[in-house]
Amino acid sequence: MSFVEKHQLRSPDEAKCADEVLKRIADKIEVIRLSIPDQHGVLRGKTITAGEAPGAMANGWTFSTTLLLKDTSHRTVYPVFSAGGGFGVPEMEGGADLVMVPDPTTFRVLPWAPHSGWMLCDLYFRDGRPMPLATRQIYRRLVEELRNAGYDFLAGLEVEFHVFKLDDPSLRPSDTGHPGQPGNPPKVSLLTQGYQYLTELRYDQLDPVFELLRTNLAALDLPLRSLEVEFGPSQVELTFPAAIGMAPADNMILFRSAAKQVCRRYGYLASFMCRPNLPNLMSSGWHLHQSLCDTKNGRNAFTGEIDLLSALGRHYLAGLLDHAAAAAAFTTPTINGYKRYRPYSLAPDRAIWGKDNRGTMLRVVGAPGDPVTHIENRAGEPAANPYLYLGSQIVCGLDGIKRKLLPPPPADAPYETQAPMLPKDLGEALTALHGDEALRGGFGPVFVDCYRQIKGAELARFQLDISEWEQREYFDLF
Repeated sequence: MSFVEKHQLRSPDEAKCADEVLKRIADKIEVIRLSIPDQHGVLRGKTITAGEAPGAMANGWTFSTTLLLKDTSHRTVYPVFSAGGGFGVPEMEGGADLVMVPDPTTFRVLPWAPHSGWMLCDLYFRDGRPMPLATRQIYRRLVEELRNAGYDFLAGLEVEFHVFKLDDPSLRPSDTGHPGQPGNPPKVSLLTQGYQYLTELRYDQLDPVFELLRTNLAALDLPLRSLEVEFGPSQVELTFPAAIGMAPADNMILFRSAAKQVCRRYGYLASFMCRPNLPNLMSSGWHLHQSLCDTKNGRNAFTGEIDLLSALGRHYLAGLLDHAAAAAAFTTPTINGYKRYRPYSLAPDRAIWGKDNRGTMLRVVGAPGDPVTHIENRAGEPAANPYLYLGSQIVCGLDGIKRKLLPPPPADAPYETQAPMLPKDLGEALTALHGDEALRGGFGPVFVDCYRQIKGAELARFQLDISEWEQREYFDLF
């Protein structure tokens, strides 16, 4: 009996899908990339030859536990060679192996590397227990909990990012770094000067890049809606239609990785960093459009008959507001992302909502009786782990529903209305997360504590570094 059969890890439909995928691999695929999203939403994994695919599909493939314990410099934060791997889990001592099991429903052939198949994987201990730090599995559990409550999570993606011309990849030996101190970043130049928002002239300048992205995303069966010129230099936006359950998070993780790989192959660099340190650039956001679908009748549970939002929609909205500070650790998980929270900038700076108002954190779009009424969360950054960002919305919204919370009146002047401020930095968000019972319960205390330590290590390294600002400000003055 295989590992998958012994631990009943696939439904009959998934087993049938696995057989079909193996036939496709045998037909024309030479290697398969097995990927998992780490805590930061960065894909890690192993590439196996096609001949190993049947065994991997049945029994999984081994994967080191340490790869879930790294900060963004790829430095392992925990002392994995101490007892319990550094945080009391014997199965993780010594960098022991996990088993990553391919999800056949995610199989793709990579159009820019057509000899390559690709699958997302789920992580298990060797005894078949789900790995509590695996972000995709955490999100799946939250989606299932929401469905057990009678609702499906529906989410659409609106993602801003930058695309640059790659001038120098910085691959000289002197450019390299080490875990805890990344190497020198690539040197780039702009594709547009920016500040001609949605003009056709700027679109045509970007058309070669847009076509690279459009054709490759289409070949991946990613449902692209639009390609848009954003406000700042070399800044673009892609949008994707609403999808249910796992699909929007899986789509985001594949899109982000595909965009970076395709651009790099053709001499460009795609960056989902919120605010790159280049002159005159604008911050990028990830606006998440969301609603709940009633599983009994398929209707939008946010649509109000008389009011803009139904009673359930108002409770959900209030939950997002009530937990906004703690959820920021997931919606805005980088130190850089908090540079975006500033007034009068089309980005939020406080936990507030409004009717079709782009200055608020939560923009409610729709009307009484409108079947597509939904909430747009504008707090997120494009570097966020999609499983944690989307999962945080489910946890916070459900808590608002359970407690029957009510939101304050909508804001017409979002940067002047009195409301709780969003965290000023990552440290403030991590402190709020530590004290948030709903998010600790929803994600699990083991995961939250581990996540806080990993992000805290990232923050500690930043605070020890001497910035250019400090050098300019103090060196000659004092």
